[in-house]
Amino acid sequence: MRSETPINVPQHVAIIMDGNGRWANARGLPRTAGHRAGVERVREAVRTAAEADIKYLTLFAFSSENWNRPKQEVSDLMGLLRFFIRRDLAELHRENVRVRVIGCRQSIQPDIKALLVEAEERTRENTGISLVIAFNYGARDEMVRAVREIAEAVKSGDMDPASITEKTVAGHIDTAGIPDPDLVIRTSGEQRLSNFLLWQAAYAEFVFMPCLWPDFDRAAFHEALNEFGRRDRRYGAVAAPELAVGS
Repeated sequence: MRSETPINVPQHVAIIMDGNGRWANARGLPRTAGHRAGVERVREAVRTAAEADIKYLTLFAFSSENWNRPKQEVSDLMGLLRFFIRRDLAELHRENVRVRVIGCRQSIQPDIKALLVEAEERTRENTGISLVIAFNYGARDEMVRAVREIAEAVKSGDMDPASITEKTVAGHIDTAGIPDPDLVIRTSGEQRLSNFLLWQAAYAEFVFMPCLWPDFDRAAFHEALNEFGRRDRRYGAVAAPELAVGS
């Protein structure tokens, strides 16, 4: 049977999982039902990515701005995170998935922080796909924290300001050691980054899917991958002569 996976497979895919609330509202259900449906899609997305030989899958699970949502919804989301890790961590470990968490960990509830640490430590030696969970994450906050670290190093005399390069900055942001995303997918039809991976997505391809996250199934994932496979990535250079006609 012919594989659904395109020949040009991205090494790193990042997804803004948007539309859980709208999915629930359209069905007359509480927003929590949409978030629960979204958690089920996470499991399928990880499997699909692994089968497609994607090496890194980053999921925008909870932004630093999401704390501004109604208290009950935030509480429900924290409950779902606990549920996901407690239910799925063993399975992810069995499937050789390595879990990494990015985002600010200050002021996070102790039990949540402990679960995130457990997920990372338990899967640290795994060699399959890396599942990067962006939790309490905001790209601007990430940059501020990185700048503070670099400023402290300069202040202490451990770093010369003249030696600071892009590589220096990349080594101080949350994704240090993780390649930049090749493809950023956003569901729900919205076409913005919403403070997600602003530094890392400098040369990423973007695919905006009309479906809401709970409807983002295997077929939709492959549709996004196939769209990526049709892109001509030039990183600021010009196209090859045979491709440059009409450019």
